[in-house]
Amino acid sequence: MFDRLHLKSHTPDQLRARFAAEGIAAYRADQVVNWLYRQGVENPAEMTNLDVALREKLAHEWQARSLEPARLDRSTDGTLKAVLRAVDGAQIESVLIPEAGRTTLCVSTQVGCAMACTFCATGAMGFSRNLTAAEIVDQVCRMREVLEPSERITNIVFMGMGEPLLNLSAVRSAVEILIHPKALAFAPRRITVSTVGVVPRLRELLAIAPINLAVSLHATTDPIRDRLVPLNRKYPLDSLLAELRALDDVNDRRPVFFEYTLIEGVNDSLDDARRLPRLLRGIPSKLNLIPMNPHSDSEYRPPRPAVIDAFSAELARAGMRVTLRRSRGDDIGAACGQLALRGPARATSSRPNPEPMRWR
Repeated sequence: MFDRLHLKSHTPDQLRARFAAEGIAAYRADQVVNWLYRQGVENPAEMTNLDVALREKLAHEWQARSLEPARLDRSTDGTLKAVLRAVDGAQIESVLIPEAGRTTLCVSTQVGCAMACTFCATGAMGFSRNLTAAEIVDQVCRMREVLEPSERITNIVFMGMGEPLLNLSAVRSAVEILIHPKALAFAPRRITVSTVGVVPRLRELLAIAPINLAVSLHATTDPIRDRLVPLNRKYPLDSLLAELRALDDVNDRRPVFFEYTLIEGVNDSLDDARRLPRLLRGIPSKLNLIPMNPHSDSEYRPPRPAVIDAFSAELARAGMRVTLRRSRGDDIGAACGQLALRGPARATSSRPNPEPMRWR
């Protein structure tokens, strides 16, 4: 494909091997990696410790950028959403979420999504193609450009557009670049990959590195999950949860983060709250409750605050570790379940629509 000779689709070790095979000293790959990821320099002409011949070779035979900024919106809560354009014209969205003491980047792994989850705007788009490893990594490179010099991205979550486990080869390479000490040097515990439950690939994902696993659960019975997450018809709750219980030898009992989108009249009953602890018994876990973020592609709505509070209280009584996730960026269509390549005007919100920002 168009990334055949893309620097960012090669892990540092792969780039060393490739350079050596072409008769280039392997240490030159380390220098290129340093320029790309530590210095943020992507023009070979500016890689001043490389000889002129190598700089010319890189300029003519290799790519260093795979995404260009098309739009940047800032939410009233400080969240940033970028539309990024690939070399073939495909567009994706990435979201930067600043919080006290941390800045989280939510990256996409596909153009659109084939999972068709009925509460998710990305699922309504359908699927176009997988992203390359370079396109996943380049989201980090582009989004750090909008930060102030004193700021940095501290956490990466694979929770943007697409199902990461259906693009596992590129996700694996991207994670290896993210955590490599000569590249972006993120600690594995700072990286979380989310899935709706592609059961046969869970073990392969966790074998990459001791990263965090998030599972989009969203229901406590198969009939409701079949409706919300169509993949459940292939991998029902029993098979998904059984596999998660069997992963102790892979994840060293790191907790699984379960995501549960609360939808009015669908999965928000006290019976659902009572079933959850029984379902997750035997799995080291933390539960993130996410009131559904409305958008124009779904008829679903979030429950009333009193219902959310009662649901949370029931889980707390059962001793579950629960976090009620506050919506971020819903006024720019950047909240969980809203990514769908639309401007702020189509996001369902009572807040005024912000103006697009200029890329620095």
